[in-house]
Amino acid sequence: MQIPFSASTHSSLGVEWELQLIDPETRELTSGAVEILDELRPAGATEHPKAKHELLQSTIEVITGVCTTVGEARADLAETVRTVAKAADRRGLALMCAGTHPITNWNSQKISPKPRYEELVENLQWLARRLQIFGVHVHVGVRSPEKVIPIVNALTSYIPHFLALSASSPYWVGHDTGLASARSKVFEALLSTKTIDSVREVWWDIRPHPDFGTVELRICDGLPTLDEVCTVAALAQCLVERLDREIDRGYTLPSPKNWVVRENKWRAARFGLDADIIVDDQDNVVPVRRALLDLADELMPIARRLSCTDELAGIQRIVARGASYQRQRTIAEANGGDLTKVVDSLLEEMATGL
Repeated sequence: MQIPFSASTHSSLGVEWELQLIDPETRELTSGAVEILDELRPAGATEHPKAKHELLQSTIEVITGVCTTVGEARADLAETVRTVAKAADRRGLALMCAGTHPITNWNSQKISPKPRYEELVENLQWLARRLQIFGVHVHVGVRSPEKVIPIVNALTSYIPHFLALSASSPYWVGHDTGLASARSKVFEALLSTKTIDSVREVWWDIRPHPDFGTVELRICDGLPTLDEVCTVAALAQCLVERLDREIDRGYTLPSPKNWVVRENKWRAARFGLDADIIVDDQDNVVPVRRALLDLADELMPIARRLSCTDELAGIQRIVARGASYQRQRTIAEANGGDLTKVVDSLLEEMATGL
């Protein structure tokens, strides 16, 4: 069966950012999405156009419209986040983001009252209830349906780059997992069990989205700052633009071996920016830090055309400063393992990042 694909006229951009609702006193994930989204819903509408329910009532997903540049996406996200933050503040709640919450037990969370989520939990039970995880998803437009699968396949080479850069989930229910991205492993437990009823349930790390005419990168952990969100958005847009143009020039895009994709993803999930990844068919290995910096240099001419050079240069800043998982562990170590201080630091990063 052929699925119609609504091709884009250019490498358009859309970003989805899953935010956590936090009680600043307990530092726990706290329900509030139903009330906040009811308040923000325009008169006569069924929902807010850019703030949505997610699986948990302690989560609100903010989304952009169809954007041309990363700067446009930044402004779009910032406006919606400020609106949501004000509504949350009126209820004594604050916003933050990371791939997991450092201390909250998933078993304490309420499921959002939407048929889609209720059906998911009814079908999968414990596997779905423990999905207390948060991500950033980036959509990039593709110019023709014939290009989308080759581009998706080629992008799997960059899964470790995106995951190492965004890794922000070292803690799970109060314990250090030893991973840079526990979220990616929690999510994997779901993938092998779900029967697919629609494209919305094709929960791959990178997938085609026929309705939007995009490839959607879903690999990234939730990121605490708008700067970091814009960095991964710039990387995604520049890569898709390069791959799209290479097809136009007659090149056959590479498609890495499945075992290499799986191995590189594991290395990035385990070691983050300290991972060594396999980069070619000869199984040569390089540090992912170097691979990221080299990739940023290679893509800079494309970033200039797409007006996202500063956002792409964020790769160097993250590598130098440390990814979120590293910053969280530094805070924990400085405070005798007190993970409430990690929550405080994530709240602060979100607030100052806007």
